[in-house]
Amino acid sequence: MFEIKDLHVNISEVEKKIISGINLKINPGEVHAIMGPNGSGKSTLSYTLSGKEGYEIEKGDIELDGESILDDEPDERAAKGIFLAFQYPIEIPGVGNLSFIRTALNSQRKFNGKDELNPAEFLKILREKADFLNVDMEMLKRPLNVGFSGGEKKRNEILQMALLEPRFCILDETDSGLDVDAMKQVSKGVNFLRSENRSFLIITHYQRLLNYIKPDFVHIMAKGKIIKTGGPELALEVENQGYTHLLN
Repeated sequence: MFEIKDLHVNISEVEKKIISGINLKINPGEVHAIMGPNGSGKSTLSYTLSGKEGYEIEKGDIELDGESILDDEPDERAAKGIFLAFQYPIEIPGVGNLSFIRTALNSQRKFNGKDELNPAEFLKILREKADFLNVDMEMLKRPLNVGFSGGEKKRNEILQMALLEPRFCILDETDSGLDVDAMKQVSKGVNFLRSENRSFLIITHYQRLLNYIKPDFVHIMAKGKIIKTGGPELALEVENQGYTHLLN
């Protein structure tokens, strides 16, 4: 179980409070979606959960299986099964995509007391996942995200998620910049990974992604707080009426 308790977060560089008391409990197997207008704190929440530097927790806690992860570095959180898919995956020239993914997977396995995969074992698993997700193996031979289209970057992240098999997946506006076909492919990968032992937090501006990834709960976030929670119908309400009526 993943739980956020009365979380208050400042951005250190500007000394500005962005999150003002969020409480959220996500049980194994659940898919939660967070929607909200620009500046509501959605991406700040995702970065804070993953342990990104520059986000100062003023108050509250983040727990995985009842244990606080506040003191864990980002790589420790990742090894424990927390995965963040970025809104804008960065390009890293000189770092091979295959090498990056294999290193990440073996680091996770080592942290959890498992044997590292040799190149042959890794490639076998990789090909199986890549074929299912329609990821071209030639793309994987290129430097990480360099020259990738928006859809390729997002599919590459979903492939990483499929290989790492995290317990808690955070998707920060994964639909940003995707056309309908790319969004369907990304959604296919997410739905493939849904299981009773894996939870998702999907952050999005638009209801359209939730046509393909059906959430159990939808939360509306504004001014650093969750102001309303409901089922999938809440996303449709926002699509039809916008956020204004919820903010008043």
